[in-house]
Amino acid sequence: MKVRVRFAPSPTGYLHVGGLRTALYNYLFARKYGGAMILRIEDTDRTRLVENATEMLIDSLKWAGVEYDEGPDIGGDFGPYVQSERLAIYQKYVAELIGSGHAYYAFDTQDEIAAMRESKTDSFDTKYDRKVMKNQFTLGPEKTQELLANGAEYVVRLNVPENHEVRFQDLIRGDVSVNTNDIDDQILLKSDGFPTYHLANVVDDYTMGITHVIRGEEWLPSTPKHVLLYEFFGWLTPQFAHLPLLLNHDKSKLSKRQGSVAVEDFREKGYLRDAFVNFIALLGWNPTADREIYEIEELIGLFNLEKVNKGGAVFDTAKLDWMQQQYLKDLPAESLGTMLESELAKHGYNSKDSTKTAAIAHLFRERVIFVSEIPTFASYMFVDDYPIDSEYLAKHWNSDTRNLILPLIEIYRNLDSFSHDEIAAVTKEYSKSSNKKMGEIIHPLRLILTGKPNGAGMFDTMQLIGKEKCIRRFDDFISKYGV
Repeated sequence: MKVRVRFAPSPTGYLHVGGLRTALYNYLFARKYGGAMILRIEDTDRTRLVENATEMLIDSLKWAGVEYDEGPDIGGDFGPYVQSERLAIYQKYVAELIGSGHAYYAFDTQDEIAAMRESKTDSFDTKYDRKVMKNQFTLGPEKTQELLANGAEYVVRLNVPENHEVRFQDLIRGDVSVNTNDIDDQILLKSDGFPTYHLANVVDDYTMGITHVIRGEEWLPSTPKHVLLYEFFGWLTPQFAHLPLLLNHDKSKLSKRQGSVAVEDFREKGYLRDAFVNFIALLGWNPTADREIYEIEELIGLFNLEKVNKGGAVFDTAKLDWMQQQYLKDLPAESLGTMLESELAKHGYNSKDSTKTAAIAHLFRERVIFVSEIPTFASYMFVDDYPIDSEYLAKHWNSDTRNLILPLIEIYRNLDSFSHDEIAAVTKEYSKSSNKKMGEIIHPLRLILTGKPNGAGMFDTMQLIGKEKCIRRFDDFISKYGV
C-alpha cells in the first residue's frame, strides 16, 4: 500500500512553528517511503477564520521547502481539499451513522447544555447525558421527526457505547487504551450544518486514502473518538503518531505570550531557510548523537517516527541562533553578498562594488546572527560618518597613542599595495621597532577606523575600507581629537 499522509491546518492565522514541525515530519515520512503528502485545509470552525490565512500558510510551507503532492492550489484525485467544499460528503456519512444507530439528533439549547454541566460540577463528570437531555432517545421518533420537519435547530452527536475498551497503537507512544465511559457523546454535525473536526477529520482521512496520521499530541485525547468512528463505519484505522508538544524554557506549552511562534516571524527576522528547517526537524527527534547539522536529503533518509521522543521538546532560541550561525558561515561569499546588498538598500547605502560587498559579508558572517545586522554592526564599512565610542576613546586615545600612531600612518600612506598581508607585515615590523605590543597599536587603529572596540580582523577591515579612505579617516581623526 502506498504511503499517504496529510498536513491539515486550520486557516486561523500564520503557520505556527509547531504546525511546521508537523508538516515537515509528514513530508520527511512521505519522501522516505516514496509516498504522497496532501495539504488539506480544515475550515469548519467558521468563527475563527482569518482572511488570506490559507495563502499565508501555503507561502510559509513553500518558503520552508515542504512540498506537497495534492492540495487546494494544485488539485489532485481526492479533492476538494478544503473542508467547507466537502459538506455534501459529510452529510452523507452523518446520515449513515444515524441510520446505523451510531449517531443521533440532539435539540438542546446552549443554555440547557450549560445548566446540565453546572449541575454536574460536583461529580467532575460533565459529559453529555443522553438519557435525560433533549434528543431523539428521550423525545421518541415521532417528536424527533416533528421537530426536524418544523426546522428545529439540532446537532448530531456520536452515540458512544458504555464500558467498551477502545484500543489503538501509536507509533510514538505505543499501545493506548481508553474506556468509553470516559468519552463524551461528541458533536459530529453542528447546528450550522458544518461538521466538527472529529467527523470531518475521519471522513476525509478515509476518503483521501490516508495511511498514517502524524499530528500533534494535543489530538491524542480525541483519537479514541476517531477510532470509534472508524469502527462504526467498518473502516480500517490508519497508523497514528502523535508528536510531542513544543515547550518554552519553563516547560510550559509554547505560546506567543513568551515570544515568536509564527514561522513568518522567524522568516522576517532573517533566519536562513535551511537552518530553520534543520532546527525544527530536531525538535523531539535527533537521528544521531554526534551531529546536529543535516541537509534535507539526509533527514529524509534517516527519519524514523519510532525514534521521536514522547516528552515535550524545548524551543531553544539560543540553539536556533547557533544553528543559524553554522549555516551562515558555510554560505558562499557571493550568496552572502547578494543578501547584504538587499539589506544595504534598506539602509539607504549605495553598494556599487558587488565583489567588495561579498567580501564584507564574508568577513563579518561569524560575528552576527543575521546578515541584516551587518549594516548596523559594521556601519563604518559603508559610511565615513560613524559614531566614536566615548569609553573606547578615553581608554585608547591620548598624547602617547597619538605619537605612537602618527609614524605608522605615514608608513601606511607610502604603501603601494594596501593588502592584508602588506598591512600586517609593516604593522608587525613597526611593533618591533617601536618596542610596543600589537594590542597597543591595534586598539588605536580600531578606534580611529571603526569607532568601536569590537569587529573583524583589523588588517582585513583596513584592506576592505581601502587605502584612500583609511588615510582620510586618520587625518580627520587627528584633526578632530588631536592631543
